[in-house]
Amino acid sequence: MGGAGWAASVTPEEMWRYEVVGEHPHDTSSFTQGLYFENGYLYEGTGRRGESVVRQLAIETGEVIQQADLQPWLFGEGIAPWGDRIYQLTWVSGTGVMYDKATFEAVGQFRYDIEGWGLTQDGRSFIMSDGSAELSFRHPVSFRELHRLAVSDADGPVSDLNELEYVDGRIWANIWHRDELVAIDPESGLVVGRLDLSDLLASGRPLDPEGVLNGIAHDPSTGHFYVTGKLWSRIFEIRLIPPS
Repeated sequence: MGGAGWAASVTPEEMWRYEVVGEHPHDTSSFTQGLYFENGYLYEGTGRRGESVVRQLAIETGEVIQQADLQPWLFGEGIAPWGDRIYQLTWVSGTGVMYDKATFEAVGQFRYDIEGWGLTQDGRSFIMSDGSAELSFRHPVSFRELHRLAVSDADGPVSDLNELEYVDGRIWANIWHRDELVAIDPESGLVVGRLDLSDLLASGRPLDPEGVLNGIAHDPSTGHFYVTGKLWSRIFEIRLIPPS
């Protein structure tokens, strides 16, 4: 199908805005791959071999409450909770690790046959990205693939989908090396919203070219989002402003 026909079939995207309501310290050695909020704490998964961890953080101080280190040959990726466990993907090993949420002890592994990038869940299944333009929905016990969702906008497939957060019937996603979030309809795969975050860290960006925006967490009690990046010095707490 040509570009004009494709665009005509796509729902118009909503352009969201934001207001920064808080800034919180972030460990500048953390190569952030996954982030989520639960019961007043942030949980972060980080990457790079020999440096990958999953940790529980005090938001206001950045203090590490608990931490588990991945085996040094594994490259940590996205994280998400399910019940009393935390699931952490790894990049190219095809193996993920499950942790006891209370003790941070590793309690098992799970397998998959694609690269591991981002991870979230919608209460029924895990949703996983692999850097492509597709999302993989996974069984919460066996982690077997249930179905795939092709993600697109008016210009065609949207690739490099990375960190994910499911909020109120939408999948919010980082796109690798882009300073924006996209909101994805989990039924159609269409991008239905965008949030431009290019002004969020206007100064003080990491020198490392991989120090990009990555990390989305949502606090349902306030509606606020927490966003950060790999090697960033701050976690930003933002209030989303719906399209007028």
